[in-house]
Amino acid sequence: QVQLVESGGGLVQAGGSLRLSCAASRPIFRINTMAWYRQAPGKQRDVVAAITNCGETYYASSVQGRFTISSDNARNTVDLQMNNLKHEDTAIYYCKAVILPPEPGNYWGQGTQVTVSS
Repeated sequence: QVQLVESGGGLVQAGGSLRLSCAASRPIFRINTMAWYRQAPGKQRDVVAAITNCGETYYASSVQGRFTISSDNARNTVDLQMNNLKHEDTAIYYCKAVILPPEPGNYWGQGTQVTVSS
């Protein structure tokens, strides 16, 4: 089992920045992939960015160059720095942990609201 707690959401004007943080209940170097997803009203939940425990990163094309995902093994956190925010970034942002065999599992946080005013 892994518990994930997100923080850092809020209301920001277009062009502004926010930093989201996801705290994990187990050392993140033991989690194969940590990812941020988002879900806007009436839309499906989509991946925004991901980072493996080897340091490889992935970004959705819509956030490439504006968002940065990073991990901190000392704090057991994965952060998402979001710059130059746009109205279309408005969504609930969720943290996800993916653990591969021999103890496979997918775990989600409760989500944090990000609202970008235009």
